[in-house]
Order: sequence, then C-alpha cells, then structure tokens
Amino acid sequence: MTDKETIYRQLTAAVVNMEEEEAAAIAQTVIARGYDAYEAIERGLAGGMETAGRLFEEEEYFIPELLLCADAMYAGLAVLKPHLRAEAGKGSKQKIVIGVIQGDTHDIGKNLVKILLETAGCEVIDLGRDVSPQAFIDRAVREEAQIIAISTLMTTTMDGLAEVVRLLNQQNLRDCFKVMIGGAPVSQAFANKIGADSYCVNAAAAVRQVRQFGAAELPAAI
Repeated sequence: MTDKETIYRQLTAAVVNMEEEEAAAIAQTVIARGYDAYEAIERGLAGGMETAGRLFEEEEYFIPELLLCADAMYAGLAVLKPHLRAEAGKGSKQKIVIGVIQGDTHDIGKNLVKILLETAGCEVIDLGRDVSPQAFIDRAVREEAQIIAISTLMTTTMDGLAEVVRLLNQQNLRDCFKVMIGGAPVSQAFANKIGADSYCVNAAAAVRQVRQFGAAELPAAI
C-alpha cells in the first residue's frame, strides 16, 4: 500500500469514526503532499460517508452518528474544496437539477454529489431538500436541463421518486430528461421498477453516469 492509499484510508476512517479535527488534519496532509483533492474526496471522504450510510442502513449508526460523520466529511471538504481543479470538457455541456425528494430532509449525500458534479464541469441547480416531484420537473424545464437527479434516505419517501417519472410520462416530457436516483434505501431493482434511467450507489458513480449519458443525446425540453 502506498503512502497515498494509506492517507485515503485514514481519511475514510476519520469520517466513519466521527473525528472532525482528524479529517481536517488529514486533508491538510493531502494538500501538503500534493495529492489530488478530487481523488481524496472520492476515495477518502466519500468512501467514509458510504460506509456510514451502510452502518445506518444496518442500524449500527443512527441519525446522530450520521450527522457527526457528515461534520467530519465537511471538515475535510472545507480543506480540500479550494484545491479542486475543474475538469474542463468532461461535463461542461450538461445541466443537472438535483434535490432530495419531498418528505425527506437528509441532504448529506446530495451535497457531496453536487460538489463532485460541479468539479467534473457540470452546471448543477440545487433545489435543496423536501422538494415536490412537480418542482423537479418545473425547474428542469425552465432551466433546459438534461438530467434530473433525486435522492432519498428514507423508505417512506421512495414513492416520490416514482412520482417524478410518472409525472414526466403524463406530461409527455419523459424523453427530455434522464432521471438519476440514489440514496440508502434505493437500488437498481427499484430504479428499473419505476422507470428511472440510472441508480447511482455513491457520488463518484453519479459523476461516471453523467459522463456516460452525454447531453447531446437528449432533445431540448419543450
């Protein structure tokens, strides 16, 4: 294992162990050694939140622990974000409307996805949390976006993701947008069931998926 890989593992552990000061200190080491900030976020901080999300799903962690993990992640992000280098041409034509579905106020994962997408060169319109299905569609049409990205951390609000797809079909807009979904209770099987275009297991996967979509494949919204 290289020194860089060791540091990324330490960054992951700091998030999982809810160590805010440690995450910031390790992030400083990343910068001091000239390692790539984006890679550190993807392989360190995002990996830590992915583990925390799994522990939450397995009921080993609960909301207080998840929030403390998020605090550690944000502490690391505060150090690394100013050093991110925009990846020109790898998503600059793509405009994405992102948000957390109505009834859910958990936006940690959504915020991380937004940061990585912006770094990849995408234009991201963040609707925040507790967003109604129709609000996603209205804003995507208004902004002439190509992608609608929706997340939830709660099983009780998963039907809202399906409602976005249903409304798009009802309003003859389904072919105008790619729909990406994510969050702890969501799966590829659920995405297939509701007719979403993609399920993304984490923030890094979301960036890869957006690049695969390609804005040029989509007609303009009417």
